[in-house]
Amino acid sequence: MEIRQHEWLSASPHEGFEQMRLKSRPKEPSPSLTRVGANFYSSVKQQDYSASVWLRRKDKLEHSQQKCIVIFALVCCFAILVALIFSAVDIMGEDEDGLSEKNCQNKCRIALVENIPEGLNYSENAPFHLSLFQGWMNLLNMAKKSVDIVSSHWDLNHTHPSACQGQRLFEKLLQLTSQNIEIKLVSDVTADSKVLEALKLKGAEVTYMNMTAYNKGRLQSSFWIVDKQHVYIGSAGLEWQSLGQMKELGVIFYNCSCLVLDLQRIFALYSSLKFKSRVPQTWSKRLYGVYDNEKKLQLQLNETKSQAFVSNSPKLFCPKNRSFDIDAIYSVIDDAKQYVYIAVMDYLPISSTSTKRTYWPDLDAKIREALVLRSVRVRLLISFWKETDPLTFNFISSLKAICTEIANCSLKVKFFDLERENACATKEQKNHTFPRLNRNKYMVTDGAAYIGKATWKVWKNHKLAWKVWKSKSRESCRHRNMPRNPSTLLTGWSCFPLLNGGINILTRSYSLGFSFISTAFFQVGLWLELSKAIFLNLRQFKSRCVENPPPPPLPRNP
Repeated sequence: MEIRQHEWLSASPHEGFEQMRLKSRPKEPSPSLTRVGANFYSSVKQQDYSASVWLRRKDKLEHSQQKCIVIFALVCCFAILVALIFSAVDIMGEDEDGLSEKNCQNKCRIALVENIPEGLNYSENAPFHLSLFQGWMNLLNMAKKSVDIVSSHWDLNHTHPSACQGQRLFEKLLQLTSQNIEIKLVSDVTADSKVLEALKLKGAEVTYMNMTAYNKGRLQSSFWIVDKQHVYIGSAGLEWQSLGQMKELGVIFYNCSCLVLDLQRIFALYSSLKFKSRVPQTWSKRLYGVYDNEKKLQLQLNETKSQAFVSNSPKLFCPKNRSFDIDAIYSVIDDAKQYVYIAVMDYLPISSTSTKRTYWPDLDAKIREALVLRSVRVRLLISFWKETDPLTFNFISSLKAICTEIANCSLKVKFFDLERENACATKEQKNHTFPRLNRNKYMVTDGAAYIGKATWKVWKNHKLAWKVWKSKSRESCRHRNMPRNPSTLLTGWSCFPLLNGGINILTRSYSLGFSFISTAFFQVGLWLELSKAIFLNLRQFKSRCVENPPPPPLPRNP
């Protein structure tokens, strides 16, 4: 048997051992393979690092975005909160001039002002009061800083012969604009007035209220605020007819900043609606009423302790703590224990159109309740003019019939025909083309007095707002089944001799729409006595005309 020796056995033992050792070792990778493996490992490791870095960055980015969203939301909430605070919180209970209940003046002087139409003359012993024109001019002469006026009419610069007082008033307003006196005027947007345009060009701030956009209505308020100290409230608007043709009544408060504090908020409410087509859902607290029927202003009027508050209408414009006008009127009638004296331009709790008839008996029912349940004496003074509706006499007859069979029921109604009383007017004045009527609007009871701009015809409950009724026909009522002398229709009633004041009762209108009323209620004190004197002291006309009647005495300088 042949035995072949392996090659590595053929060598020397030492050499074979070395070869065997070398053979038994694992093969070392080639340099290229090593480089590939290293690169692959490095690449995987680098990708893993990149992925981890990207994930960390993504987490940071998401966290940053979340923080930004949270911060943005907090900023928005803070901005909204600040806006709500400044719009709904009254800082320190003050107005923009720092006036508050703590530092306001409640010791006031009060003066009644009235306009007597030209051609009407009274007996020598008849009571006289400051004329409306002189009262307004006194306020403008006292102005040093500001004049704020709300009026539904702005027609002062007229060419009519009796418009001279209106022209003088307009010239005075123009003069104030050049004396660095801030003048703010509020009017209805329907008032196309050259007077307002002229004052606006001179620097006056004019605000137009678009009542049609709010409730298809019209502005009817009439009040002044001068230097945040003096106030006028009454029936007259800034038109020459109020100073020449109409019987108007108003009241002026001197040095009465506490009343201004409340009335200024109504003015601010009107001004805040500039260029707006809707009222806000929530009123600013700066527009809340300061005093109302529950919390009356305690003040002294001509050194006599009294109470007062301001009411407004419609309900849409009554923020918190602001008395609604009709509710205030109800409370005055309900609180009367002895008498209620009311002067009105119209008394008609019904209005009719070709398509709709509306009946609103609320105020009429209040008068009946006072007569029947509480035996309160009621006196009504109603204006008689060419647009007096014949139905007025039917409703008055119904009121009169209540007292025919009830004991202690006292009702007297008289009609005031300004045209008939104008016996001493000149031929030019008698042939005028403008209506002349009694537009006084006030009420007096044994506990309170009311004065304002409201007429009481038919009250429309839609949106709880006043409406001013106007007859559909321009035809004279005297030619529509109505006697020339209303006393022939209502036995024992006659036209009222001209009083020193009057009020409009039950008014509502489907033609003019919603009206605004700013009124003042005054309880106790000298104001009550003055109002009673106005209503009870009937003026007697002279039998002959007086060429130059004596002017009324001027009040002391406030």
